[in-house]
Amino acid sequence: MQSRGHGISDVGRRRLANEDAYLVDDALGLYVVADGMGGHRAGEVASSEAIDALRGMVRDDEAQLAPVELLVPDLPMQNEAPTSLQAAMRVMERAVQAATYMVYGISQALPEHHGMGTTLSALLLRGHYAVVTQVGDSRIYRIRGWDVSQLTEDHTLVAWQMKKGLITAEQAKTSRQRNVITRAVGSKEYVQVDTHVVAVQPGDGFLLCSDGLHGYVQPDELPSLFNLGLELAAQRAVELANQRGGKDNITAIFVVVE
Repeated sequence: MQSRGHGISDVGRRRLANEDAYLVDDALGLYVVADGMGGHRAGEVASSEAIDALRGMVRDDEAQLAPVELLVPDLPMQNEAPTSLQAAMRVMERAVQAATYMVYGISQALPEHHGMGTTLSALLLRGHYAVVTQVGDSRIYRIRGWDVSQLTEDHTLVAWQMKKGLITAEQAKTSRQRNVITRAVGSKEYVQVDTHVVAVQPGDGFLLCSDGLHGYVQPDELPSLFNLGLELAAQRAVELANQRGGKDNITAIFVVVE
């Protein structure tokens, strides 16, 4: 199966610079959103450098990324996956660690970039499967007809508090700590990466987005957006986020499996 994606990134209504970055590589089947953080435009450096490093590593290891045609359900655990998928998952994990080391190295070498980091949400399509890779609070959704599934877990303090039952979803919406990220690429020389695989069917859609989008656009709105077509869907999603506040940079990639 082939995939096709279209992405848009917008500075939003409140920020002076856009520190988001994204990648659409239909040939590799690789799609990435990164939301950078750090002063003096360091977030912009972190997000773009992380994506470049990840793409280079995946391209170098492309020989290990044979399409997987076996049809089985979503596989949350790496050791449950077929050998070829385990190899693809290891490729993505190595690529994220390489990106982490690259961004951390730059932050240590350049005082003006010290402490910078970035989220990284990546989707690698391999035949009937997609490898989902996550660090931070950008998100990936799967759109199948009118059903929407969030494929990533936010690495934030409020998400952890909700998981432990310390606060409710309503309390999380107004928490002063809702923007505190617990994992980022480049803040240290190593990061824990969430990686799993999901089954893919022809006609499936995916949305990769920064929190400047998913903070305003609700999951139940995504099927209608997706049905507009990739270009219009991305454009309309960014417009909605800006109309509803636009407090952060906004990035959206819509992908369709053909």
